[in-house]
Amino acid sequence: MAQSDFLYPENPKRRQEVNRLHQELLDCLSDSFHATNKLIGVLNTHLGCTLPSIEMKRDGTIKENCDIIIQAMMNIQKELQKVDEALKDKLEPTLYRKLQDIKERETEKIAIVQKVISVILGEATSAASAVAVKLVGSNVTTGIINKLVTVLAQIGASLLGSIGVAVLGLGIDMIFRAILGAVEKTQLQAAIKSYEKHLVEFKSASEKYHHAITEVTNTVKHQMK
Repeated sequence: MAQSDFLYPENPKRRQEVNRLHQELLDCLSDSFHATNKLIGVLNTHLGCTLPSIEMKRDGTIKENCDIIIQAMMNIQKELQKVDEALKDKLEPTLYRKLQDIKERETEKIAIVQKVISVILGEATSAASAVAVKLVGSNVTTGIINKLVTVLAQIGASLLGSIGVAVLGLGIDMIFRAILGAVEKTQLQAAIKSYEKHLVEFKSASEKYHHAITEVTNTVKHQMK
């Protein structure tokens, strides 16, 4: 009998389930690295930022990789905050308030930003204005990114945060050995349940994050036609 079967005699399919959950986490992490790099590319190209791209640390732990994404998102938020402060400084108060109004048409907001974007960035492109409208002071920064950062921090701080990323591509028994090296056997069931909960939250936050970035890139493509 396999060690995992001995640990979970009440659920012989548990090994396959844990392997699936680990692979889903790896996929979500990989997707978040890709999406963040896409956002960084947009900011560097259209808002004059100089943010470095990020890369998954294959020999690192889950926590280390979560921290890499979190740090990149914090850097992104700092850059967007700078643009937001510049817009607030250059625009009349009534116009700046319109940018925060969710009822205001996006085309109107882009036209407002277009009035001062050249002063802020040294150039006046509709794509830059569209990126600013989509990201600065929007739900992307105040809600979606903050939520994903929170979820990543929770995963990193969980009992499974110390498991190496490289083990995720190995066999099921190897994964169990890694987990057992990180937590007591009596804590394993609780750790798995916690992991399942975090994964559900991670997938939800990640999907919203990816959707928001896709909206930004599609808007940029439209403006550049």
